[in-house]
Amino acid sequence: MKAPRRRDFLKGAAAAGWSTRAGASPKTLPGVELGRHRISRLIAGGNPMRGFSHSSKKLSQHMLDYFTAPQITKFLLHCEQEGITTFQSSYSATVRDGLVGAWERGSRIQFLCLTSDRQKDLAEVLRLKPIAICHHGGVTDSLFRAGQPETVHDFVKRVHDSGVLAGISTHNPDYLARMEDAGWEHDLYMTCLYNLTRTEEELEAMLRHRVLGEVFLASDPPRMIARIRQCSKPCLAFKILASGRLSETQRDLEEAFRFAYASIKPTDAVIVGMYPVFSDEVAEDAALARRYSKAS
Repeated sequence: MKAPRRRDFLKGAAAAGWSTRAGASPKTLPGVELGRHRISRLIAGGNPMRGFSHSSKKLSQHMLDYFTAPQITKFLLHCEQEGITTFQSSYSATVRDGLVGAWERGSRIQFLCLTSDRQKDLAEVLRLKPIAICHHGGVTDSLFRAGQPETVHDFVKRVHDSGVLAGISTHNPDYLARMEDAGWEHDLYMTCLYNLTRTEEELEAMLRHRVLGEVFLASDPPRMIARIRQCSKPCLAFKILASGRLSETQRDLEEAFRFAYASIKPTDAVIVGMYPVFSDEVAEDAALARRYSKAS
């Protein structure tokens, strides 16, 4: 199948009816405190901008083609109009340029960066003045599995030395419990509702079959939620839609938002990646966040 051209995607976005009209009054969303910052309880996730669809190579490439720097700028301005005050993403030059472009147009959207020593030097990230820097979840889990959790702890210390809030992302509720019990000095967690970092051997032992690609188990969210509710620190729950698998019907979509907000702590928030090509997912998700979340 030939990948659709970028202008076809832009036509789809225009047809969805979203815009960043100057002078339009921004809407509001419930918020929570994150250190000295106040963030919306719905955070825009950057995976689509980085081409991480968690679905197929072709969809991932479509996302990369669509999310040019100018399109990221437009997207972030639209997020802000819908009451989303915070944006979370790993670093790339395109994300950087799109974010700076939004700020140059008057946006005050806050940046929360996901990174690690394996990806980008902290100095490069710090130029964007993030409100927090979180250690990448996939790297966190691989380091814990290798018996090297102190590497994650050392990262937290370096982030704090830079004067920025430090967070740790993980997909594994057992690792979350270990970090809580250790009493590390970080400020927040990013918590995936699905454990996507199980090894092939672990999955085969669980399912008694070899699997192809990523596996989203319906039994995972309750396990992570139980740990989230025990955490003393704020948690930002992500993949609440199972990378789009729970958005096939309006009923599934609404239930996923309802479940997430009903399950996390009042001091927590959710991160959702949005791909507003076929419909205005920014406005749709913000409306669901307003309906199911509560002001702290």
